[in-house]
Amino acid sequence: MKKKLKEVPNFNNEDEEREFWGGHDSTDYVDWNRAQVATFPNLKTSTKTISLRLPVWMLDNLKVAANNRDVPYQSLIKMFLKERLENEIKT
Repeated sequence: MKKKLKEVPNFNNEDEEREFWGGHDSTDYVDWNRAQVATFPNLKTSTKTISLRLPVWMLDNLKVAANNRDVPYQSLIKMFLKERLENEIKT
């Protein structure tokens, strides 16, 4: 037997909604088994293009390492930066 879902109230602002969901179980209001993946095609990308000057030897080594991992060298640079930043934040 399906359980009857409660109606989600209308909220006046984000704080009110946050407080509501902090104290209520969403499964009482939403059938997550019927949920679909949301897409937002009109959102701006969350990346920013930058110019980065690297020594030729470093760029060559990055390209070789990226080729060994079968990823684009720009992606490898992002992976390296992400790992380093995560380590910096931990310390």
